[in-house]
Amino acid sequence: MTAFFSTQLDFILFFYGLAFILLGATCVAIARVGGRVESWTVLALFGFAHGGSEWLDLTALVVGNTPAFAIVRTVVLTGSFVLLMEFARLEAIRFGAKLPGRWLYLPLFALVALGAVIDGVNAAGIFARYVFGFIGAMATALVFARFAKTFSGVTQRLAIYAAVGFAFYAVTAGLVVPASSFWPASQLNYGSFERVTGIPIQLVRGLLACWITYSIWAVWGQELIAEVASARYTRFLHRQFIWTLTAMAAILVAGWILTEVLGGIYRQNVQQDASGEIDLLAGRIAGETATVDGMVRALARSRPVRALVAGSGIKDDARANLILDSDVEASDARLGLILNKSGAVVAASVPQDTAVPDAPDYRSASYFQTAIAGEAGHVFAFDARTGERAYYASYPIRDDNGAVLGAAILKKSLAALEAKLRQFDHAYFLIDPDGIVMLTNRPAMMLQNLWPLAVQKRAALSRQFGSLSDQPMLGGEVFDGAWASFGGEREYVLRRNIEHSQWSLVILTRPREIYASRVLGIIITLLVAVMALIYQFSHERWIHDNIQMEKRLQLQELARDLRFKATTDPLTGIFNRSKLDQTLVSEMLRSTRYKSPLSLVLYDADHFKAINDTYGHQIGDKTLVQMAKLAADNIRNTDVLVRWGGEEFVIVVPNCDGWTAYQAAEKLRATIEQAVFDRVGKVTCSFGVAQYVGGDTAVTLISRADEALYRAKVNGRNRVELAALPLRVRPDLVSVA
Repeated sequence: MTAFFSTQLDFILFFYGLAFILLGATCVAIARVGGRVESWTVLALFGFAHGGSEWLDLTALVVGNTPAFAIVRTVVLTGSFVLLMEFARLEAIRFGAKLPGRWLYLPLFALVALGAVIDGVNAAGIFARYVFGFIGAMATALVFARFAKTFSGVTQRLAIYAAVGFAFYAVTAGLVVPASSFWPASQLNYGSFERVTGIPIQLVRGLLACWITYSIWAVWGQELIAEVASARYTRFLHRQFIWTLTAMAAILVAGWILTEVLGGIYRQNVQQDASGEIDLLAGRIAGETATVDGMVRALARSRPVRALVAGSGIKDDARANLILDSDVEASDARLGLILNKSGAVVAASVPQDTAVPDAPDYRSASYFQTAIAGEAGHVFAFDARTGERAYYASYPIRDDNGAVLGAAILKKSLAALEAKLRQFDHAYFLIDPDGIVMLTNRPAMMLQNLWPLAVQKRAALSRQFGSLSDQPMLGGEVFDGAWASFGGEREYVLRRNIEHSQWSLVILTRPREIYASRVLGIIITLLVAVMALIYQFSHERWIHDNIQMEKRLQLQELARDLRFKATTDPLTGIFNRSKLDQTLVSEMLRSTRYKSPLSLVLYDADHFKAINDTYGHQIGDKTLVQMAKLAADNIRNTDVLVRWGGEEFVIVVPNCDGWTAYQAAEKLRATIEQAVFDRVGKVTCSFGVAQYVGGDTAVTLISRADEALYRAKVNGRNRVELAALPLRVRPDLVSVA
């Protein structure tokens, strides 16, 4: 799984960046209609900058990285995280938190600069993730958790999803960082995460980016549903959300398949080229060893050598030594030996320019044991004392009856071969069975392990080869051909066993062009995704505008109908119930759309029946007229006074919450109590006040005000009672005085 995902890193970075760019576009729309332009514009800039940062990483993967480009990518990454932290700061201040100004970023920038001093651009990026990325994303998670408290139902759950997404993103983007020499980056980094989970951290971040983007988009959709308040629009948005998710998933999957096909075509060519290169390199090595193999075979079969080992005479000894010297010179060997069956040296030949080596015990050498067993020996070996790497060829010396008498051995140094292969284009490594590099054109890797070793094994080999790496260049042993990460770069690694030896040859091919071929698939995917999104959002805007137009036409038709109806009460001259119905419809729509408070006051005269019975209905009517005029003179121009019926009156109070309307009603109550009415004298009124909440209708709003009025009557009259908010109320629609 690790190998597969690592080959898809370019596409992962593409959709990772695309998700955050879509987040930026969504936040632009929210900022335009949501009333919090500054903070949501900052979050939109974060989405664009962070998505762009991932696409810059994709560019570095495709065309290669340079120190200057690495600095640019680090600056863009840091700037995106600063924007995320600024969004959290602005929203926290809006919620009432006491936070410092933007100067607080100065010491944080100093920490990032400190990272650059410690370990260059890589460390600066790591510190930016620790300081800005983790803190900014976690603070944003808390902000969305606070948002959730102002919502209810589906919208609340979606806000919680966004908060959880940002919290996970804080960990994956702010704590899992590129590897470095200092803690915790030395332990918790991209490599360790991939070894534990089997997937690259960029894939997890990309999935979280999609999670966050779609959660916030869904929250905005719920806000649009509440704004439009249309069953048709609600059904459309639900369908659009599902279809957009499905379409984007299908486009990304199809784009990934196309990208993989295009990359696979080039990858196959790379593998074929690598196979040809390793065959050529293996041929070079075989050519160097073939001469030694042929010479040692001829040496072992020569009659003077056989006679020398058998101890037949001095004349044969001289000829055997001459043949040995000639074979050593002809094969460019560094040592020639003739050993008897017990391992004793019968004859030895060393070139004049070579120091005479110490006489080791050849009996334990594998090439001697192989020859004594009757087989040809082919052994690459490393001498820990001298640091010399050499090839040993051995062959059994037999008598006329085929019995093994001894062994002929030639040793050839690999230094000359290494010099010839140093100009080879691809990185190559001649390694022993444990993966220790014995020959290479990359000097820094000499005598290092290519893949991880067990702790005990590494400790044992370190005594022979010196210090070995606990973080080798390859993540695991390669047995044939595989795509692997080598030094942070994606390369094709091909391993081939050397004939008649336990050593093997490894070459690396860094195929820059493979990403260029895959980029074509990514570009096609991007274009199709953009066209699909443009269609979806333009269709949504058309539906939205169409529904809004229908609503406006309905309201205009209602207004035309109301113009033909009497809108004033014939007795008092104030508005009647028809006007109340019209006013409540428009004001409730306005309150829902602009999230502005709306209240309603219902009141009537106390003991009015007694006035009619005592003074007659004419005096009672005159009292109502005087009371209506008194109320009209003591309310705002924007308030609407309506005669509800008999001695009952209604005041519609826009842009006032319940408590503010309660205070206004209390003031009117006192004014009426202090007034003197013709012939009647003192008259008092009881008031009920209710605040409009999401989901209220005109009937439920008036009903709650009527219940409050009833409590005022029960509690002694000449008083104001405020209706309690229903349990279904959305906290974001309530203004607290």
